[in-house]
Amino acid sequence: MIHLKTKEELVLMRNAGKVVADILDALRETVRPGVSTGELDRVAERYIAGCGGTASFKGYRPSHASHPFPGTICASVNQEVVHGIPSDARILEEGDIVSVDVGVYLKGYHGDAACTYPVGAVNSLRKKLLDVTEKSLGLAISAAVKGNTVGNIGYAVESYVLSQGFGIVRDYTGHGVGRKLHEAPQVPNFGKPGRGVTLQHGMTLAIEPMVMTGKEEIKLGSDEWVVVTADASDAAHFERSIVITDEEPEILTPWVSR
Repeated sequence: MIHLKTKEELVLMRNAGKVVADILDALRETVRPGVSTGELDRVAERYIAGCGGTASFKGYRPSHASHPFPGTICASVNQEVVHGIPSDARILEEGDIVSVDVGVYLKGYHGDAACTYPVGAVNSLRKKLLDVTEKSLGLAISAAVKGNTVGNIGYAVESYVLSQGFGIVRDYTGHGVGRKLHEAPQVPNFGKPGRGVTLQHGMTLAIEPMVMTGKEEIKLGSDEWVVVTADASDAAHFERSIVITDEEPEILTPWVSR
């Protein structure tokens, strides 16, 4: 069931989303060669605690996992697509890319967003991957207007990404967000205009393109959490939470674009 948010609920979602955005902006300054993904996790954990919230992901356990997610953030490096477990043993190196997904639960509502950061200077393919993935998110948000459908959103991502020679992660999708971290509807990164759920005023969505440089196959890592590209190609992940309005969509997690 899709829950259309009231004005009062949107105030709370903006507050949660602002915390998420502030963390992602702070982590952009923290990411550098020699820093561990465990340190990134601690930066986020301290910030969330200071705002009176809790981490949406920590302790989360879907049906496929034998143990709950142990981190505050997801930190996925290079060929890791999503759900990478942060660790002090995972040291970022010059030329890496790291995708950071942040979820915050504050006063009954979730904020959810992600960015992929370059670690120092990256090669031209990785730079293009980040540029294309972030642009695809912008195109998807532009398509998220009242009266369109989730198919319009997916088509905006898929048509642009494929035109750039990259692949789409099709097994993981965006989603509704609000009182629960994952609400209806699903928001795939592929589709056809006019297909699927119609977008209505008050719908809150987490739109999150996941793009890879290689073939469109993924696999689950041995820790039962991290998702990696099957051919070890690079992947990037950008996400914003939005609300559908009578005019342009409003971004609820306004992290600063690169």
